[in-house]
Amino acid sequence: RAGAGGPKQYQTLAGRPVIARSLEPFCTHAAVIAVQPVTNPDDTALFVEAVGDLKFRPPVAGGATRQGSVRAGLEALAELKPDIVLIHDAARCFVTPALISRAIAATAKTGAALPVAPVTDTIKQVDADGAVIATPDRAGLRIAQTPQAFRFDVILDAHRRAAAEGRDDFTDDAAIAEWAGLTVSTFEGDAANMKLTTPEDFVREESRLMAMLGDIRTGTGYDVHAFGEGDHVWLCGLKVPHNRGFLAHSDGDVGLHALVDAILGALADGDIGSHFPPTDPQWKGAASDKFLKYAVDRVTARGGRIANLEVTMICERPKIGPLRDPMRQRIAEITGVPVSRVAVKATTSEKLGFTGREEGIAATASATIRLPFGADGLGG
Repeated sequence: RAGAGGPKQYQTLAGRPVIARSLEPFCTHAAVIAVQPVTNPDDTALFVEAVGDLKFRPPVAGGATRQGSVRAGLEALAELKPDIVLIHDAARCFVTPALISRAIAATAKTGAALPVAPVTDTIKQVDADGAVIATPDRAGLRIAQTPQAFRFDVILDAHRRAAAEGRDDFTDDAAIAEWAGLTVSTFEGDAANMKLTTPEDFVREESRLMAMLGDIRTGTGYDVHAFGEGDHVWLCGLKVPHNRGFLAHSDGDVGLHALVDAILGALADGDIGSHFPPTDPQWKGAASDKFLKYAVDRVTARGGRIANLEVTMICERPKIGPLRDPMRQRIAEITGVPVSRVAVKATTSEKLGFTGREEGIAATASATIRLPFGADGLGG
């Protein structure tokens, strides 16, 4: 129902995979001791790529139904014997730390609780032909959300009983708890904690998130390295055969170094030398993709995203034209920015200066980033 692009939890929203947005609030919440993902083994590569450096327990394989998948996750957690478990849909990627805290607190009341939102529209009950047969009083209706919270032992027992009796038709875990005879309490949900289902959901939420990222900034970068002995140079993440090498502390990739400075400049966060001093031996010979990933992570940590990257290579040789698209692709892979938002250009200096004399290569770069209003105390 989410349309093209593969499983919806691995599609991106404002530049970040849905599954990563869903997992992070749990992985970073002070009261959560373990996070147990349940995945389709066929999607392992997608999962690993999407979640990045988030910390959680090794994923377990899901079942044929949502209910079966939840039970697999509960069984995997049994060895930890947690007091409380929160069960959350990966497609609800707007869960907040406050909602997680409310879920944990709500279990103290009955041992089973779910977040709910009020029904604001009139609801009609219809028959098989589409004719209205009833208008329920919406005052007593609520929209169920996740995470749903339970005492671990009782919800695991309820799932095991349902499986033993061949019941696999429950649409959420609160329904299983109700069937097992538990009293399920409710607590305040969050109107933004919606489930992504259709392509229209993605379009709407993409627009909403981008509107929030209205603090648009640009930065520029410049780098140069002289030639020395060698048989290749690193340029924009590619190892390029050449009759010279770079004299540099790291791999000397002038293109990526200029991009790092551009991103850090847009953040007003120093320059590449302040974060990776050339006097530090740990960076000797280091691959520059590490520096670029670091700069991108600095943007992400501020709640932002990169809107556009551009680098211009200044050299006589090697010829950049045939390498332009592979360079764009490599930068896109390192940064997670769509290749359509990455530009690589090249120019010579008409035989003038050190680049014209083929003594080295220079690069200039620019970066446009979007940050949330208020990130630095400024209003929107």
